[in-house]
Amino acid sequence: MYSPVDKSDKTSLNAMSTPAQDFRGNDGSLVSALKTLLFFTVLMITLPIGLYFASKTYVFEASMGMSSNDSYFYGAIVAVVAVHFVLALFVYVAWNEGSRQWREGKQD
Repeated sequence: MYSPVDKSDKTSLNAMSTPAQDFRGNDGSLVSALKTLLFFTVLMITLPIGLYFASKTYVFEASMGMSSNDSYFYGAIVAVVAVHFVLALFVYVAWNEGSRQWREGKQD
């Protein structure tokens, strides 16, 4: 004889046998975000410093014949522009990555 109690017992047993879902979020997106952050951190350190010394030495002193004091000033301007460029690029990448994840989450 079949009763509704037996059906509910089987349903609860089937639910218990399936593995629990991980609700912490997508670990791949966390790794991707950390890689992006690490990349832009390294870029933020190396690009302005490298451009400062390269532009000071090769562009302003060697090519343009500026004095050492003037080349410090213009090299610093190049470095500040590089910092702003890296920051703007980071915001752009982070914005697009966040909106892409949001769209993918909305489709589920």
